[in-house]
Amino acid sequence: MKLVFSRKGFDSTAGGVPSPIVDGIPVSLPIPARDRSRTTFADRGLADLVKTVSRGKLTGEDLCHDDPMFADGLCWFGQCGAAQGHLLKHGVGPGDHFLFFGLFADPETGERHHRIFGHMRVLASGAPGDVAQSPHWREPPRHHPHLEGEWPANNALWFGAGTTALSASAELRLTRPGGPLNLWDVPPWLKRRGLTYHDRAQRWLGRTGLDSAKRGQEFVCDLGRAQEPRRWLEEIVALIEGVR
Repeated sequence: MKLVFSRKGFDSTAGGVPSPIVDGIPVSLPIPARDRSRTTFADRGLADLVKTVSRGKLTGEDLCHDDPMFADGLCWFGQCGAAQGHLLKHGVGPGDHFLFFGLFADPETGERHHRIFGHMRVLASGAPGDVAQSPHWREPPRHHPHLEGEWPANNALWFGAGTTALSASAELRLTRPGGPLNLWDVPPWLKRRGLTYHDRAQRWLGRTGLDSAKRGQEFVCDLGRAQEPRRWLEEIVALIEGVR
């Protein structure tokens, strides 16, 4: 099994600010879009929130890149270009798991930190037309951006079971308390299994520290048949789904 830490949502470049935590729930804001989208922030019910966090730079009328898209326990996620090539190079496909993370602000202190906000277990992936033929396929609830306009030749859809976190649990936080932002606390097995974009030994600090890459969207770990990582993943999914 492959596990992918997938960077999504607002950050210092796309959107310009962290996503918020509202009433204890992390709300990953979809990045702004200029084209290849029919969905506005208002369509997502995020008009007031995006205007507040962006200090008026964005409004409900602005288009957003509504991806990953979640509804009814399902997830639709698009990828293309080098990031899609990276996933394919490392053999990611049906049966593998994505953990979506992003930049968030602590509601009390404003501290910026990375945290996991959602997950997807892949049921089908590939060219949009091919994925739509899968027996698992369900139509997305809104127009998906990776089905709109022109994309690179390797444009792909990933579809599966997934949802977003019901709480901003401390156990879903990646950034070590006190920071800096890219210093993560990770389970000890991750160092042993390895993570793409993190090959240099200097990135791994002690048993649980990781100087996470500032760039890159998809970080892939090959779990193989190891049971310890699978148990950790099960616990994380349970936290996201609110059953633990």
